[in-house]
Amino acid sequence: MARYTGPVCRICRREGMKLYLKGERCLGPKCPITQRNPQRNFPPGMHGQKRTRRPSEFGLQWREKQKVRRFYGLMEKQFSKTFEDASRQPGVTGENLLRMLEMRLDNVVYRLGFADSRRQARQIVRHGHFVVNGRKTDIPSYSVKPGDVISVKPGSREKEYFKTVAEVLKTRQVPDWLTLDVNAMSGRVVAPPTRDQIDMPPINESLIIEFYSR
Repeated sequence: MARYTGPVCRICRREGMKLYLKGERCLGPKCPITQRNPQRNFPPGMHGQKRTRRPSEFGLQWREKQKVRRFYGLMEKQFSKTFEDASRQPGVTGENLLRMLEMRLDNVVYRLGFADSRRQARQIVRHGHFVVNGRKTDIPSYSVKPGDVISVKPGSREKEYFKTVAEVLKTRQVPDWLTLDVNAMSGRVVAPPTRDQIDMPPINESLIIEFYSR
C-alpha cells in the first residue's frame, strides 16, 4: 500500500501548525514549529517566503482537507473513499468523517497509548501485534465498533517495546470514548466519539464538504 515516506516535519511547516506526526518530538523544544521565529515560520521550499498571495476559496478548502488527511496519515485515495462512505451515512457528513477516521484501528491504538504517533501505530498493527476481540487483525484501516476490545497479542507482550509501553500506560489518559486496562494491555471502545471528544488541531470540516461537493 502506498504511503508517505518523506520528512514529516515539512508537512507541519506547510500547514502552519503542529499535526503531532512525530510523537514526543512534537511536544519538545526540537519541534521546528516551536524552534522557528513566528516571522520565519513560512512553508518549506525555495518559494516558501514568497507565498504571500491571499488563497482562493478553492485553496482554503483544499488546504483544510490536506490538514485532516495528513493529521491521520492517509493517502488521497483512502481519504476520498472515507469521505464517500461518510456522506452516505445519516447525520452531519463532517462529523461522520472525523468519527470514521477516529475509529480506524491504527488511530485507536495510538489514542490508547500503545504508540507515540499514528505512523508508529500503523507499523505495529501491520506487524500483527494486536488482536481485536481475540482475533489477530493486521489491517490499520480496520474500523472498530462499540464494544470491541483491542489487545496486545500475548506473544508480543514479552517484547522489550511493549514492556516499556506498559510502564508509560500507567500514567496515560485516554479519551472518554475509550477505556484502558493496563494490566491486560488492552483497551475497549465504549461508544463512537462525539465531535467535542475528538482532540485535533483547529479545523473546519465544512470546508472539506465544500471541497468534495464541487
